[in-house]
Amino acid sequence: MPRDTASPSARLSLAAQLRQRKPLEAFAAESDASAAAATDSAGRPRLRRSLGVWHLTAISIGATLGTGILVVLGTAVPLAGPAVWIAFVLAGVAALLSALSYAEMAGSVPVSGSSYSYAYATLGEGLAWVCGWCLVLEYAVSVAAVAVGAGQYVNEALGVFGLALPDAIAEPPGAGGVVNLPAALLVIVAMLVLVPGAREGAWVNTVLVVVKIGLLVFFVAVAFTAFSAGNFEPLAPMGAAGVSAAASRLFFSYIGFDAASTAGEEARDPKRDLPRAIIASIVIITVLYILVAVAAIGARPWETFTDGEASLVAIVAEITGQPWVAFVFAVAAVLAIASVVLTVLYGQTRIFVSMSRDGLVPRVLGRISPRTQTPVAGTLIVGGAVALAAALVPLGALADATSIGTLFAFALVNVSVIWLRRNRPELDRTFRVPLYPVVPVLGCAFCVLLMVTLGWITWLAFGVWMLVGAAVYLGYGRRHSVLARAS
Repeated sequence: MPRDTASPSARLSLAAQLRQRKPLEAFAAESDASAAAATDSAGRPRLRRSLGVWHLTAISIGATLGTGILVVLGTAVPLAGPAVWIAFVLAGVAALLSALSYAEMAGSVPVSGSSYSYAYATLGEGLAWVCGWCLVLEYAVSVAAVAVGAGQYVNEALGVFGLALPDAIAEPPGAGGVVNLPAALLVIVAMLVLVPGAREGAWVNTVLVVVKIGLLVFFVAVAFTAFSAGNFEPLAPMGAAGVSAAASRLFFSYIGFDAASTAGEEARDPKRDLPRAIIASIVIITVLYILVAVAAIGARPWETFTDGEASLVAIVAEITGQPWVAFVFAVAAVLAIASVVLTVLYGQTRIFVSMSRDGLVPRVLGRISPRTQTPVAGTLIVGGAVALAAALVPLGALADATSIGTLFAFALVNVSVIWLRRNRPELDRTFRVPLYPVVPVLGCAFCVLLMVTLGWITWLAFGVWMLVGAAVYLGYGRRHSVLARAS
């Protein structure tokens, strides 16, 4: 009788394969090991458990608290007026809804795949692939997009000394340059920091996060010396509609807290520490944003804020009258960019570890080095590709699509909480979403609402990205899926 040479995955219909869920027990087998173990139960090198709650919190803050707050007021204040601080509160509450769902899932499924793994355990391989593909867009493209701004801030710092980088090496093609050298170098440095180990990268990020927080505290202290309560009258000149519009725009200043959940397999006690880190980072970031907003409005009439202006730099320079302030803020902005690049690049490599383990992307992206216990090859490949994109590609519209990809992933996490509560009520949960099911339902609804309000160009870019993802899945992922082969 002739041998059946058809691959195991080919024996499953596409619809059946898309619905397949990865058992939670399989996740537990992959991640459960002592902190000292260098290999998993199958003898393969594993990620090293070396991160505590402070490292995880700093990763979440580092990926979230970026350059946005340095310029975001110039965009939001014209919409909300002095009530911009209320818009920050509303946006923070909206982000907290999804963060609570992330915290429950991180305590229930403490693995390195973040929302990709959560979707695989609850909603099936199809939606898990879509979620993972969205995360590729969110992480890799946003790293390149953030790094592109490095050349501008380096020039601002050099400008204090009457120096400047030529546009040819400080801007990408299409923006007046040939190659954005500072952006590429920044990504390469972050890549090299991550290669030796997660702990080493986490310590560097922690230092950068302390610098960023110190910068914002310094701004608040200076701004309050020129505080005028009269600047808050009238509080909401554009009414509730203006505050709501500003809140929708400011929501994206909170994106990034999910980076902590990608460290599930490198946390020393993930079930305890991941929920704490996610919630603590959202609280810290929200408090900082509100303090900065109140201090900025108190120091400067809201009518003087303009879109595109680096408002914090301008306010401190006006109050102090010292030119060195621009230099300090420019340097701090470069450090803020470096922190975001480091933490988001870290998250991207750990997403690929999970996806490659499941067979949905090439295994080289998830191969763990026995010496460093990190995905060295994957880090170098992803870092090199991102550095090349940051140096040569003007990422405008595609970078905007990261927002819709992130919102889609957030929505799936909220749905995953509901599915897991209904189908696995006995599961050990170190954190439980309060007011269930109201919180995950509202979290999902808010994400969908924000997705609907995005422009058609963003939806078009997202649609093209999803078509590419479908082709990659059908051409590679479906045929190599470990779960399908096991079935």
